[in-house]
Amino acid sequence: MIEIFKNTNYNFLGFRKKGFVISAILILTTIGSVIYHGGFNLAVDFVGGTLTIFKFEKPIQHDIEKIRTIVNALSLGSPEVKTIGTFEKNELQITVKKKSEGSLVADQIKAALHKNYSENPFTLEKEERVGPKVSAELAQKALMAIILSWIAIIIYMAFRFKLPHGLAAVAGLIHDVIITTGVFTIRNAEISLSFVAAILTVIGYSLNDTIVVFDRVRENTHKGLLGTSFEDLINSSINQTLSRTIITIFTVLFVVTMYFFFGGESTRDLSLAMLVGTIIGTYSTYFVSSPVLMMWNKKWPIKSH
Repeated sequence: MIEIFKNTNYNFLGFRKKGFVISAILILTTIGSVIYHGGFNLAVDFVGGTLTIFKFEKPIQHDIEKIRTIVNALSLGSPEVKTIGTFEKNELQITVKKKSEGSLVADQIKAALHKNYSENPFTLEKEERVGPKVSAELAQKALMAIILSWIAIIIYMAFRFKLPHGLAAVAGLIHDVIITTGVFTIRNAEISLSFVAAILTVIGYSLNDTIVVFDRVRENTHKGLLGTSFEDLINSSINQTLSRTIITIFTVLFVVTMYFFFGGESTRDLSLAMLVGTIIGTYSTYFVSSPVLMMWNKKWPIKSH
């Protein structure tokens, strides 16, 4: 493996108190932001709205941003604009939060497109309301997916390592989810199913980073280094895996940053969640999960296998 840092001896756990303070500030900021905005800015996926499908005569894949701007100006709620089927079909699905009786919403969108996008004739193929019952079920399933992932992680870590390792890892993951969500609430960005997918991806990335460190802790513990405290073992393990972590995080950040700046509006929020989650996920491994494991061992010593 390529090593950027060799024989480093940084005292990461020595900064755990400062890390806890920073995390506490970020979590309180998230809570304050949620209160200030009166809750989360949930997307159509969760609150319901109106779904319309248009079929155009000419290709539209290069005009998505223009169409989104046109619909956004109608103040019907942040629109979700995406192509469906193959590009050759020239079909576009536009979903907005606004709900009304009859075809009022569809008529508003049609009028705006006729006025500002007249160069590409179209027909309205479908209009339907996304009911709140369906949206509530989606919200419940999304939350359940995250909670079940935490439970599965605790069980997996308990079998691979020990129960304290699983609890320490999940503490870091909960920390990551809260702070990543906090960035969205501060921006008042929409919480959609894409955001949930990004959160689950961040959980996987953060967990992988934590497992690498904890696995090295176990290896070093098995070596039976006499006179070495558990805190020193964790610090040594983090330093030994530092090159791997730096290479991985910069690779991920490079791709995600490219998507954030050049991927278009449709992928911006997803990229932002990945960008923040990747950074916070690495941070939590060093300054949340590892300190929690160390403090557990101090109160209830963890016996090696």
